Amino acid sequence: MAEENKNGDNSMAPKVEKLKLEGKLLSNFDMMKSKLASVPFYSTGIENDSFFVGVIESRNIHKMPYLFYLMNFTASGLEVIYSIPPDTSESLRRASVLKNVASALSMISEDYTVNTSELMQYVDSTIDKLLSGISQSYSSLYNKYDAMLEEYRALKRLNIELSASNRNLTLQASQLENENKTLKDSLEKLQKYSDESLMSIIEDWIEVHNNTIDIDLVSKTYNITAPRVEQILDKMVSMGYLEVRG
Repeated sequence: MAEENKNGDNSMAPKVEKLKLEGKLLSNFDMMKSKLASVPFYSTGIENDSFFVGVIESRNIHKMPYLFYLMNFTASGLEVIYSIPPDTSESLRRASVLKNVASALSMISEDYTVNTSELMQYVDSTIDKLLSGISQSYSSLYNKYDAMLEEYRALKRLNIELSASNRNLTLQASQLENENKTLKDSLEKLQKYSDESLMSIIEDWIEVHNNTIDIDLVSKTYNITAPRVEQILDKMVSMGYLEVRG
């Protein structure tokens, strides 16, 4: 079963989980290393009585591993440690890591084997949560659509009634309502930035300031907390929009 490890209350740091499976060494670690070392993005090594395979998929602005997974093989078991970044589907991340672990195991099937029953239980649990999440997302979208449709019908009926009683007043009220909504939306955007808006602001800032960014200055300029700016920078780095240079 997977074990969860939360890094305190730091919302910017990824969550780290562990998967432990019983295993059996059929040959030796040197043979396993010779086969897996051929994969370009694998980092491999043998320490004491274990063989590890690590993959760092991305780093944060402090050059620390952000998106990663590590497979640690011993003579009696396999432990997989992997990160799940914020604003990421946990079910999809677990499925992705499981796919990579299965790929590695297929390459060393003659040298190492894991408990099939435990592995299948984890596969079943992962797929079940993934399908459940898809179903919930569809249901949520449908409910929102149904609510919006009913609201549209109600507004349409109201518009007809008001138009019949006084078309001119209805038109003026509609114009004022639209103007008020536009002003309200503009005010809300000024008070609270979405992730996409912040990423656009940061891209513009970096372009104007010769590919550099002062987090404190951005925070003061746009009235955004420094941790919020760092969170967006981490997200942009993990998504490949920015590259950290030493």
